[in-house]
Amino acid sequence: MPLFDLPSLAGALPAAWQSHVLGQVGPARLKVLRMDEMTYGEETHDYNEALLVLSGQMLLEVQGAPVTVAAGAMYLVEAGTGHAVLAGSHGTLMIVDV
Repeated sequence: MPLFDLPSLAGALPAAWQSHVLGQVGPARLKVLRMDEMTYGEETHDYNEALLVLSGQMLLEVQGAPVTVAAGAMYLVEAGTGHAVLAGSHGTLMIVDV
């Protein structure tokens, strides 16, 4: 697998909250995106989603409860769990879908 400069890749994306698939490792898809201060509506997936904040912070609402994910931390959203991004999130996010 090639070397990726994740902040540069996220910064070059045409819009915030549009992920770019970097590749796949086994069944897991690796994605990167740029967060901005805007909200991102609630969603639910039929797969687990690991949210790894590389820079900045992500403000989540998971099943009605607020969760702050700081740079260097990861939150694992289990399949079937509703989650939304709250205003004020910013930075670079890596997503691993399994």
